[in-house]
Amino acid sequence: MPVTVLLVDDEPLVRAGLRAVLDAQPDIEVVGEAADGASVVPLVRQLRPDVVAMDVRMPLLDGIQATRAVLRTVDSPPKILVVTTFENDEYVYEALRAGADGFLLKRSRPSEIVHAVRLVAEGETLLFPAAVRALAAEYGNHGARAVLERAALTEREEAVLRLMARGLTNVEIASELIVGTETVKSHVSAILAKLGARDRTQAVITAYESGFVSPA
Repeated sequence: MPVTVLLVDDEPLVRAGLRAVLDAQPDIEVVGEAADGASVVPLVRQLRPDVVAMDVRMPLLDGIQATRAVLRTVDSPPKILVVTTFENDEYVYEALRAGADGFLLKRSRPSEIVHAVRLVAEGETLLFPAAVRALAAEYGNHGARAVLERAALTEREEAVLRLMARGLTNVEIASELIVGTETVKSHVSAILAKLGARDRTQAVITAYESGFVSPA
């Protein structure tokens, strides 16, 4: 089954460009478009996309508010990939904190766009870990220490979280720790549950903001 994508951007040329790139892939299908975040929730419910590629700045409802609305009101919500002009935008970091799974620069090459959609759909690694680290260093509010303390991660879970923050996949983490991939998946699931994180991105942001992992 192909990865299905909903495009949300107030610029028709951006949507057309993304559609052309993604629809050219045999394993990706664009199933719909919207010109503003206000249309996202009903379209997600209707089309059930795997990924929403969403502009972070839109006139009626921006990507941050739309992300919150999807995650709050939709059962089994899709992955959300924020599309942005500037990677050091505070809006991007707020969207990630709100629950977006990663972000994509509008100037990205076609191969990078395709890679980002596939990576976010798989959900087994962190998209652009260095950029997320830089955003955390600049915009993080460091209010997550109590969350991490309450989580009471085991020593092995702490090791896995540090490797997640480096952007390693489950297979790479397994190789690093000399354990099986299924063991890593179990540790990742436990980490997300203990931190109350939707996915790896939110877990890593908590790790940065708590001081557990230094974003510097």
